[in-house]
Amino acid sequence: MSDGRILVVDDEVAMLENCRRLLVRAGHECQTLVDPTEAREVLMDTQPDVLLLDLRMPGLDGMTLLTVALADDPDLPVIVMTAYGTVASAVRAIGEGAFDYLTKPFTRDQLLTTVQRAIRHRGLTRENRALREQVARGVMTDELVGSSPAFVKLMKSARKVAPTDASVLISGETGTGKELIARYLHAHGSRRKGPFVPVDCASLPEHLLESELFGHERGAFTGADTKRIGLLEHANKGTVFLDECSDMTMELQAKFLRALEEREIRRLGSSAIINIDVRVIAATNVDLKAAVEAGKFREDLYYRLDVVPLRVPPLRERRGDILVLLQKFLAHYSAVKQQRPPHLSPDVVDVFEAYEWPGNIRELRNLTQRLVVLNESGHITLADLPETLRPVVLELDGVPADGPLPYQRARTKALQLFQARYVKRLLQASEGNVTKAAQTAGVSRRTVHRWLVGADDPVTVREREN
Repeated sequence: MSDGRILVVDDEVAMLENCRRLLVRAGHECQTLVDPTEAREVLMDTQPDVLLLDLRMPGLDGMTLLTVALADDPDLPVIVMTAYGTVASAVRAIGEGAFDYLTKPFTRDQLLTTVQRAIRHRGLTRENRALREQVARGVMTDELVGSSPAFVKLMKSARKVAPTDASVLISGETGTGKELIARYLHAHGSRRKGPFVPVDCASLPEHLLESELFGHERGAFTGADTKRIGLLEHANKGTVFLDECSDMTMELQAKFLRALEEREIRRLGSSAIINIDVRVIAATNVDLKAAVEAGKFREDLYYRLDVVPLRVPPLRERRGDILVLLQKFLAHYSAVKQQRPPHLSPDVVDVFEAYEWPGNIRELRNLTQRLVVLNESGHITLADLPETLRPVVLELDGVPADGPLPYQRARTKALQLFQARYVKRLLQASEGNVTKAAQTAGVSRRTVHRWLVGADDPVTVREREN
């Protein structure tokens, strides 16, 4: 049975003690509360996985507390406890959002079975919410595909480090998929059943980022009207992902390092120690070692994070994967639009594979979505491409961005580009069979081999074959 944090609220001390004893023996953490008026503060402080609640209590009845609890946490499974003669009230509570009910007196098995179902429900709800958030952000885990040497090397290292608890520092340009790699490490590690908590260090000012990480007590600073659980505390037994960790101030770096080494935190405005057990995966788009040498990042924290370094290559270093990613994005966004993926002209594929993609996979994904959304003909041609790709179209036609070349040089360049594109299409149509390709092209096998290795000038080859 998987453990969970349970809060039991009942005005009968004997009932509280009996529930606590049974739940603790089953491996759960259990907190009991005899005064229902204190329940809301305790709920916000402990954030339990399940609430067991008696319906009839003096001071604050269970139905009111049910409404308050679900208003603060709509996904909290609430199990109401009721006497035999008031089952109708329990049924009404189910209609108001309670997860289930227990009729007093209940057995040990009834209690543990119902609690376990509630914990499982809580876990599934969190997983579903995480998936919805991924879809809303456009995150597709199947973006981790490719056969280019740079990508294969990355994934080989990721598979090795994923099952460990080692800290990982993921470096790479913006848009390369650093968070996807972090999620892969979490999903294939021993903490995969725990939470994955991303922290965007670049989007928050210092005081708010510190509050996000460590949490705060009510009144800790101006605007702190309620108590807040920090993201490090939320990530307990799971993984915290520090995105753009280089944006943390030196002071916050020191506090974060201490939290990692001591495995404990204190909320802002509190002296209470909270133990944490988290795996840290950090990411940055800058040279963190250079930042250390420049005095902008703590050396001790750098070595604490850089236990296993992973570099995510930019898309221009894995051109062989562009078409695979493009096809996946086309299929995804076409399915969203409930239509078949549009057909790409060969010229469009050539442009995509020749473009530098400064925004990397994110730019490729966004452009593909744009093309699918705006397309009505079922075909995507050069005319559908944005102006940002126009220099590539001209380059492929032998006209560089800085102006036309002299005629002979432009002709030679155009023939070279034509030959490379022609051989690629030829081999695709021939399924890689050189003999078949030579027969289709009307040239010798030796010529096709020369084309493949680029050992001959295309003009010379063409003239020789004629």
